[in-house]
Amino acid sequence: MRERYVDTLAKLYEYSTSNYSKRQFTQFHDTREGGYTYKDFKNQCDAMSKLLAQYGISSGDKVAIFSQSMPNWSVAFFSVVSFGRIAIPVLPDSSENELKNIIRHSGSKAIFISKRLLPKLSLEIAEAMTLVIDIDTLEIIRSDDDKFTCDGKSSVPTPEDIATIIYTSGTTGSAKGVVLSHRNLASNVVTAYHSCPRNSKDRWLSILPMAHTLEMTLGMLYPMFCGATVFYLQKPPVPALLLKAMKTVRPTTILTVPLIIEKIYKGSVLPTIAKSPTLRWMNTHMNGLMCRIIGMKLKSTFGGKISFFGIGGAKLDGEVERFLLKAKFPYAVGYGLTETSPLLGYSLGRWRTVGSFGYPVYNVSLKLIDVNPETGEGEIVAKGPNVMLGYYKDPKRTKSVFTEDGWFRTNDLAILDAKGRYYIKGRKNNMILGASGENIYPEEIESVINNVEGVTESIVIERNGRLIALVQPCEGFINWDEASEEKFYEKLNDWKGKILSKVNRNVNKTSQVSSVEVMKEPFEKTATQKIRRFKYKESAPTVESGIQDSLQRRPERGGLQTL
Repeated sequence: MRERYVDTLAKLYEYSTSNYSKRQFTQFHDTREGGYTYKDFKNQCDAMSKLLAQYGISSGDKVAIFSQSMPNWSVAFFSVVSFGRIAIPVLPDSSENELKNIIRHSGSKAIFISKRLLPKLSLEIAEAMTLVIDIDTLEIIRSDDDKFTCDGKSSVPTPEDIATIIYTSGTTGSAKGVVLSHRNLASNVVTAYHSCPRNSKDRWLSILPMAHTLEMTLGMLYPMFCGATVFYLQKPPVPALLLKAMKTVRPTTILTVPLIIEKIYKGSVLPTIAKSPTLRWMNTHMNGLMCRIIGMKLKSTFGGKISFFGIGGAKLDGEVERFLLKAKFPYAVGYGLTETSPLLGYSLGRWRTVGSFGYPVYNVSLKLIDVNPETGEGEIVAKGPNVMLGYYKDPKRTKSVFTEDGWFRTNDLAILDAKGRYYIKGRKNNMILGASGENIYPEEIESVINNVEGVTESIVIERNGRLIALVQPCEGFINWDEASEEKFYEKLNDWKGKILSKVNRNVNKTSQVSSVEVMKEPFEKTATQKIRRFKYKESAPTVESGIQDSLQRRPERGGLQTL
């Protein structure tokens, strides 16, 4: 009954606020102030919709949301989409220029913006808006009083109406507005329920940006569907705050990206094993039992109640996944894109297999096209009610990502095993063509590099027909204060040699890396912590020289940064 009824976000809004009215919907992890019961949430959304209408902002008009995650983010979103308007979420790490371009391209008439991000809103853009609303307090910061005509009209959206336009540059650089309908998002909520049922007793801890579809759909809309409670952090999710929040909230459900669990594995699990003679012995002679013991400790660290630890947005490192499997940690792997609202495939419970995202989710079809008969590799294409309407104001790009018979091209190359499980090899536009015409997937080489001691992240690029590895060291692994000393360069070159040696022993001849360059600063990333590769293709030749220059200037302590 619920599945058939909820085919728009307006119906999701009405269903959840009616059926779960007394339950807590949102709150900060350390206080109930600023949070809402489902009933209070509806009252606040209705009031904000009325305010928008008073300033002539009607159904079909666009309203931007530029804020870190918080309970009022949901208020802003549903005061827009439930009444036929179109939400324009903007990622909180967007620059002033990116914000300006998104507002202009989308034609947004109003914006909800947090105090923390208000300095990024230029006076020029603010003055062009009908309304600028402080999302922290829901009070008006600036308004065009000439537009206070009370003639704004709302409407009941249909499944095919646009709910949101999400702007993303992904890892390719060219920004695009992904147009998602009410049906797209509502259907993916139902899909999530079939993939992993949750209920009103579940507690979400939100740590990803709500402007990204992963958190928006599975971390806001899905909990509403279930009547669950979502907890938010009031500050950026640094490790100390996360540990405190997990002890307080004791979440059952967390959505995250591979980088977070990979950092826990490399920064906590491996050092713990290395420091303990007992664990070192167990690692050699009783590895399975050791992993189980550490897994129980890990679950305790996450609050002791975690039953779903969803990992999406990028491929999970194989060594980390093998550990999680042996540890019996309740992780699940999700696969999808912004263009698919986002969920396309998943691997959960007994279906989990290292390196595979598993099978298509409920109500979604996947297949491989243009399959190489020798390797079995082909591009994943998808069809389902969750696939976007297209790219905003860009029919040419929209046409390019659909096959003639209507399948969406994901740009991901994969193979299928005998049981029908998908294994992604890499991004089609990341693939490097070898000298003899062979396909080289940098992601596979990077997975080897990232398991070398001291490496936190890497990317492999092609330069003049040679493969170059750009490597970022773990925090504290390199002492930059010794940069003026000769032994510093000896240590650095020795480490680079170890990386080259291990990588080239573990990859085939066509994937051999020619040289390693060390990055001092973190890679620039997308919202789901995927490295923006395009940023380094042109600038890559100057990376190493830039490091050498900075080393000679003896940088101040603390030059390395962590997420």
